[in-house]
Amino acid sequence: MRHRRRTGNEIKAALRDLRIQLVLLNHQVGGELALKDVDLDCLDILARDGPLTPSVLARRAGLHPATLTGILDRLEDAGWIARDRARPDRRSVTIRVLPDRGMEVFRLYQPMMSAMDDVLADYTEAELELIAMFLRRSAAAGERVLGRSAVEI
Repeated sequence: MRHRRRTGNEIKAALRDLRIQLVLLNHQVGGELALKDVDLDCLDILARDGPLTPSVLARRAGLHPATLTGILDRLEDAGWIARDRARPDRRSVTIRVLPDRGMEVFRLYQPMMSAMDDVLADYTEAELELIAMFLRRSAAAGERVLGRSAVEI
């Protein structure tokens, strides 16, 4: 029991260390591209899940819709995203990352992706599946803990 608790604490400490490293990496990338952390978060969500409506993006990013409007204005002005209006209802908008600009972000994160590939190479397929499950469950735990809408934040 004592060993299990100690190991659990080591895992939590390692996750905190990883969080700090990722924050530092995001600051570095953001500085290189003149983007704020929240801008990078929105671009990441759009790159993975987009195109999205502003309301869906606000919910996924945990942002108030009014806050997101300013972020989208800034990203659009800097040429990172496009707002596409639906043909039948011009009030309906979807947001997408412009492909050329998305590659700029990818290029800056590539060293970390390569370093992670090196780390992952040391694990078996079964171990990788276990790690992936742990990370998915950890992310879901965070979502459950937050458990409130972006409007409440």
